[in-house]
Amino acid sequence: MITTKQRAKLRAMANTLEPIISIGKSGITDNVIKQLDDALEAREIVKGIMQKGCDLTAREVCDQLVKATNSEPVQVIGSKFVIYRASKEPKIAL
Repeated sequence: MITTKQRAKLRAMANTLEPIISIGKSGITDNVIKQLDDALEAREIVKGIMQKGCDLTAREVCDQLVKATNSEPVQVIGSKFVIYRASKEPKIAL
């Protein structure tokens, strides 16, 4: 579990990130979960975006992805979300 100060630091870091996970009409698939899992292991912090055709809200998608990848939500704003999970060899010092 991350603290409020750690979450604030992660949110500040996420401002400069480009979204690398995109959720479209097909929603959350096994490929999306695998891609996110690999990205979290490599980067620890990942920004995603919702496409217009998706039936789910960004909050619902974020919650489902967090559950599927055993990670933590950092923030959800509009159609964008940020997820964090420490890798085996941490790169971000919280």
